[in-house]
Amino acid sequence: MIENLEYNSERPKLIIPEYGRHIQKMIDYATAIEDKEERNKVAQAIIAVMGNLNPHLRDVPDFQHKLWDQLFIISDFKLDVDSPFPKPTREMLEERPERLEYPQNHPKYRFYGNNIKRMIDVCVSWEEGDLKDALKFTIANHMKKCYLNWNKDTVEDEVIFKHLFELSDGKINLAKWDEDLAESKNLVRNKSSKTRNTSSRKHHSKGRSKKRY
Repeated sequence: MIENLEYNSERPKLIIPEYGRHIQKMIDYATAIEDKEERNKVAQAIIAVMGNLNPHLRDVPDFQHKLWDQLFIISDFKLDVDSPFPKPTREMLEERPERLEYPQNHPKYRFYGNNIKRMIDVCVSWEEGDLKDALKFTIANHMKKCYLNWNKDTVEDEVIFKHLFELSDGKINLAKWDEDLAESKNLVRNKSSKTRNTSSRKHHSKGRSKKRY
């Protein structure tokens, strides 16, 4: 019995370790079968076993396609069977992905992020009306929250209005409005406030001053 022991260091390297050595051996066995019809039957059986090992992925699009691709990959592309999908090649697997194009924007106020500028551009493109006014104050409140995340001190609404006016190229001016933004303590809550129960939050909200947006 001792002479028949196998150590992992002496075994062939697993190509896809997630499937384990049994699947690897089954595919190696199928590759060695000379009769193609028998190879096809064994390959279908192996695909069924591989699918049973990942039942949570059966609703994923192209699940069967992925299983067949993995079957050929585990066989080191040596398995010759009829596949319902195009067979992958070693060149496709080793091909390097294309370089992702990352945005190289360098905004003046980086703590607001690039999404704020996109929101402002969308807001500017809208027609004047109550919906656009609401979006303006929503953006301003979010800018105030971003500012407070960057600087834990308080910030005056006039500062946010000035930055918004600047980022919109002068097309959004909230300084002429009498509305106030949300209070700093309501935008940035500490951890202790998150642990309060629902009833206490409802009771606290009754005493807040009403805001338009």
